[in-house]
Amino acid sequence: MADNSTLMSETGRSLLVDSSILDSKITESSKEKIFTASASDGEEEMPQIETRVIVVQEASKCKELLDALEEIKVPYLKAESVEEYRDAESPEFETVFVIADFHAPVCEDLYKADCRVLGPPIVMHCARRGEALPFSCRPLYCASMLNLVLCFTGFRKKEELVKLVTLVHHMGGIIRRDFSSKVTHLVANSTQGDKFRVAVSLGTPIMKAEWIYKSWERRDEIDFCAADEEFKNEFKVPPFQDCMLSFLGFSEEEQKSMEEMTEMQGGQHLPVGDERCTHLIVEENTVKELPFEPSQSLYVVKQEWFWGSIQMDARAGESIYLFEKADSPELKTSVSQLSLSTPNSNRKRRRLRERLLQLTRDTDMSPFPPQTPKLSCMKPSKNSTPLPPKQSARWQVAMELYQTESNYVDILTTIIQVFQVPLEKEGQLGGPILAAEEIKTIFGSIPDILDVHIKIQEDLEDLMINWTESKSIGDVILKYSKDLLKTYPPFVNFFEMSKETITKCEKQKPRFHAFLKINQAKPECGRQSLAELLIRPVQRLPSVALLLNDLKKHTAEDNPDKATLERAIESLKEVMTHINEDKRKTEAQRQIFDVVYEVDGCPANLLSSHRSLIQRLETVALGDDLCDRGEQVTLFLFNDCLEVARKRRKVIGGFKSPHGQNRPPASLKHVVLMPLSQIKKVLDIRETEDCHKAFALVVRPPTEQTNLLFSFQITTEEPPKEDWLKTLCRHLANTICKADAENLIFATDPDSIEVNTKDMDSTLSRASRAIKKTSKRVTRAFSFSKTPKGALRRVLMAHSSSVEGKSVCTTSENYLGGRQASMSSLAGIHSPSLLNLPSAFEKRSHTLSRSTTHLI
Repeated sequence: MADNSTLMSETGRSLLVDSSILDSKITESSKEKIFTASASDGEEEMPQIETRVIVVQEASKCKELLDALEEIKVPYLKAESVEEYRDAESPEFETVFVIADFHAPVCEDLYKADCRVLGPPIVMHCARRGEALPFSCRPLYCASMLNLVLCFTGFRKKEELVKLVTLVHHMGGIIRRDFSSKVTHLVANSTQGDKFRVAVSLGTPIMKAEWIYKSWERRDEIDFCAADEEFKNEFKVPPFQDCMLSFLGFSEEEQKSMEEMTEMQGGQHLPVGDERCTHLIVEENTVKELPFEPSQSLYVVKQEWFWGSIQMDARAGESIYLFEKADSPELKTSVSQLSLSTPNSNRKRRRLRERLLQLTRDTDMSPFPPQTPKLSCMKPSKNSTPLPPKQSARWQVAMELYQTESNYVDILTTIIQVFQVPLEKEGQLGGPILAAEEIKTIFGSIPDILDVHIKIQEDLEDLMINWTESKSIGDVILKYSKDLLKTYPPFVNFFEMSKETITKCEKQKPRFHAFLKINQAKPECGRQSLAELLIRPVQRLPSVALLLNDLKKHTAEDNPDKATLERAIESLKEVMTHINEDKRKTEAQRQIFDVVYEVDGCPANLLSSHRSLIQRLETVALGDDLCDRGEQVTLFLFNDCLEVARKRRKVIGGFKSPHGQNRPPASLKHVVLMPLSQIKKVLDIRETEDCHKAFALVVRPPTEQTNLLFSFQITTEEPPKEDWLKTLCRHLANTICKADAENLIFATDPDSIEVNTKDMDSTLSRASRAIKKTSKRVTRAFSFSKTPKGALRRVLMAHSSSVEGKSVCTTSENYLGGRQASMSSLAGIHSPSLLNLPSAFEKRSHTLSRSTTHLI
């Protein structure tokens, strides 16, 4: 690889010479603010130089630019030609030229004449921030790369490099010829060379040249910044660029997954033995010898190099991951990534290597060494004393309890040290692997659980060293029972969510998948996945309870620890009962939240600590009371109420939960939240040729004297209608404090209540319902008396209050009251626990009092 040498532009200036702080950082110490000397010795003050702006050609037509110049109070002149101003030198004015087209010849002419040249975006940028115009010895168009320090590597064409460097200068960036820790971005055209290696080890973003071109395309956006993470990530050099990989020793499924990952990360995959291959990735646990003699140019590496490159989002160094044959020297001489023994190197090359050596002297060239020493927060074991000559059964069980506790502490320590700590570490190469919220969701209260069990282990260890039969193990458990009760429920309750988060992140984030692959292969993990390790806290307390029961069996009746063990066992049972109950409540609350998210307009007071979701039922409406006949309706049965929701006709967008997770858009629309106490009868409609899987509810709101009938047809095989009706009646009986739940179900014929399901699935019926809905929408769209919903609601509510006192209502008044139910807001009706719905079931002209009176 040829490093960049000093390139000369047509003007004879070096484009790769380090840019000065004055001209590139644009920290304006403008010439208009030239200091005035102190007149302490009676000397006269030096004259102040004023900045004058010449707005050239097209730029003079930009109103925003002229407004910006007026805002920063800089005098300006419009000019079609710069001839009269270019060579004019005035002791009173510092002339600044503003040009819209930096590719025009006039820009090059002004630059050759050592004139200050700015673009409209940088002027407007300064105006927005109340700053003076910047001083730059090069034409400066915008601030897209302000304060960015770039270095280039791998570019062999001088013309391309000159163009890139010029664009960077136009956007306010700084160019460094030699790589140093001050470089913020390395622009690479090759994945070879010293600069690339050091940039990887330092975590410096490595960018494609396209990043500069795309940034220049957005040069007119005042607030655009090329270092924006979302924009920048599109143009990072992928880990396997210029690499052709082959895989040896992997299962068919795993190899296919790795090949797909290779393509995602910018590489290509080839069959084993292909001469074009640059890297052969070997499964070192299954492959003991290569099927062929590799060439000198082929890297034969362990699979950890593959996953490590993906995790750090850059190609890792191969030298420390080379695969070695058993009982043989290395396949290939390990070449240092920073070899300094190149003969005949010129002075520039030596200077670069000396700088790189200095940079990497204290830097690990790969953040993923092949083996990580086992980490443990345990103190050295003290139970190295000789075992008692005669071991009782009680001692053996106690020793088993201590050993399992030590193993459990080791597992928790591994989870934290191998997985959690690296994920939380700041300054990760390639940026954070997971967001802080995701890490918290995955690991939860594991550190708190570890702290408690370290104390339990230490007490058990002291007890076993000084063992006598009278030693009380029950006291150790009782001592920490409150701590166990405090630390375990938060983890166990959200364990399923933790597993779901691991699965989701592993699918969506390749770096996290690679992180798990690397760490799960370490000896301390025992080839277990993170999810398998995290299940141990869920299993630990029941395991301890079993060991304590076994210990109690081998404890004499006169031993003081007998009663203590019984109390310890009871305390553990209380902890587990509390965990189970807390988990049940948490799961119930989560289900209610899911309903609230799924149902658009769902009343907020559905959320209650005493409420739980019992069952969900998919139906279609058989009447026109709650919804249109044939409309899909979902019933959510809670322990004290029934939420009725219909399928939304139009689903719009999704939304973000408070934890930043994208949720799907609500698929249902709230219709009514009905207290179970308002259901007077549950009708089991008999099966006939014209009616299948139908049932009805006789409902009487507290403000009504007549009944309303809501009929439905079940559209799913599960649950069976009989089971659903029994479940509904059981919770209805609990709500109204009745013991005879079966007496709330009444069997009836469909003809007696004028219900049938014959035409629900016919094409003609579906077309008829679609025409009906379309007709309603067209009528609303062409209505000439459209009234705002709020005003209409107030008018209807006022009208309703005026007619409620009447004992006799006309048909039209009944119908108007019925229409109010679907338009008035149920949320405005006050109730201690949920809505009483007095206006949800107003009288209609077709009230079913005639057909339901005999059912009361």
